[in-house]
Parts: sequence; C-alpha cells; structure tokens
Amino acid sequence: MSATISTKTFDFLKKLTKNNNREWFNENKNLYTESQGNMISFLEDLINEMGEFDQDLAKLDAKKALFRIYRDTRFSKDKIPYKTNFGASLGMGKGSQKGGYYLHTEPGKSFLAGGIYMPESSVLKDVRKEVSLYGDDFLKIINNNNFKKYFPELDQADKLKKIPQGFEKEDPMGEFLKLKSFIVVYNLKDEEVLDKNAVKNMTEIFKLMKPFNDFLNTPFQ
Repeated sequence: MSATISTKTFDFLKKLTKNNNREWFNENKNLYTESQGNMISFLEDLINEMGEFDQDLAKLDAKKALFRIYRDTRFSKDKIPYKTNFGASLGMGKGSQKGGYYLHTEPGKSFLAGGIYMPESSVLKDVRKEVSLYGDDFLKIINNNNFKKYFPELDQADKLKKIPQGFEKEDPMGEFLKLKSFIVVYNLKDEEVLDKNAVKNMTEIFKLMKPFNDFLNTPFQ
C-alpha cells in the first residue's frame, strides 16, 4: 500500500499559517518533524511510481527533493519565517535547465506542475527555437484531448507583450514565443491530496506531462 499524505500534515500547515513565528514553531517542532517525515515517505513512493515512466526520476532522493520550510527573508520585505506549504522539486525549479515536475502541498492551494520554470536566457532561447521550428509537434502535444482535459492552457505569467528578438513577427507560434516559462499546472482539491490512492492518481497526471517535458528537453539531449 502506498504512503498517503496525512490529515495531520494539513493540520500542521493550517496551524503554522495562523502562528507563523519562531516561538510557536520551536514549541511545536515535533508537529513539523512528523509532517516532514510524512511528506518524505509520500515522495519516496511517488518517485518510485513515476520512475516507471521516467527513468531519470528513479535516481531522485526524496529528502533532497523536498524544499526547506524555512524562508530566506534576507532580501524580502515579507519577514514571515516559514513557508506554509511543502513543495517538492521532481526535476523542476527556478533556473532549472530541463523540463521536470513539481508538487505543491498546501491546504486549499495544492497543485501539480510540469515544464521549465524561468530558465536562463540561453536555454529559453533554445526552447523558443524548438517551438518555432516544430510548432506542429508542439501543438499536437498540448492539444491532445487527455492533456487538455487536465491542462487547458500553458501558464501565462510574466508573458512578454511582443515577440522576442530573433523571431519573425508573423511567426504562427508567436503567442507561445512570448512565454518566459513553459509550464502546465493542475490544481488539486484537498480531498485529492489526502486520497488513499493519491500516489497512483498523481502519477497518472504527471505521466500526461511527459511528452511535453520531452519536447522541451529535445534541444539539450
């Protein structure tokens, strides 16, 4: 039987949201440790399942995949010391140079994501070239019925107003070339996160992202 995300983990995150200070956190460190352990167990099973369709994932360490809960507040106006979620990078993160997967666990705000998030300019340029040159292949992937059922459109955050330099203004893939990230997101209901079959269900959704990631990674193989 696969591991599940415990309601206790959600309860901890809810309490932390209301008591986001070091005093409360230190007094309730046991709740954090228990929740962190729960997430690592869940990720171990998730990585194991996902490794069946993406061998690169099988090498991941669940402990390293889970992001720290401590916020870096040095350059932030927001001095709240802790994140109110558990995030896990399964080959995806800011500045990552390959398409990957991401799990965000937060009461009322959980989601699964895939693709390349805010890559370096040289990487972004190579991905845009691939989209421009092989637009039909790209559209075939994102317009696939199963894919579109879960990901109706690519994330539009930080989109450019104009087609970037180096590309024709009339490029039929112009709207996609304006993107700074190539990301798809599936928002999860709390009951989906806490479901006893969550590992299997999330794996199936992540599996739908594989052709999308494979396309984005083509320039770097």
